[in-house]
Amino acid sequence: MSQENVEIVQRGFQATLDQDWGNVFPTLDSKVEIHDFDVPDAGVYRGHEGFVAWLQRWNEGWDSWRIEDLDFRATGDDEALATFRMIAKGKHSGLEIERDDALLYRVTDGKIVRMEYFNDRELALEAAGLSS
Repeated sequence: MSQENVEIVQRGFQATLDQDWGNVFPTLDSKVEIHDFDVPDAGVYRGHEGFVAWLQRWNEGWDSWRIEDLDFRATGDDEALATFRMIAKGKHSGLEIERDDALLYRVTDGKIVRMEYFNDRELALEAAGLSS
């Protein structure tokens, strides 16, 4: 089941990058929870509307961004991890950053039920019970 979960996460991630909502939402449980450890005081976003709100809030801080070195792996029977290098330019500051980010996913019955965004890959690995 873990490889199948990785494939679900890959499809959802790529569809999100492509803003192909018709292929994003089928990968997300209607009650999906998004926990963002990058945005201060982000709180928890819930459901498809919460997912869109989270993306909008996350994008507010960036003038531009891209990801490189995207990798997906199973981290358990019901978890998958996406790791990547984030290169972004702050909207207000103009500062450019490069960092190793990650998203930890929990998948149940073929749907993503939980997402945790980390702007520190080591924290994500720790949350997944892995060491680097």
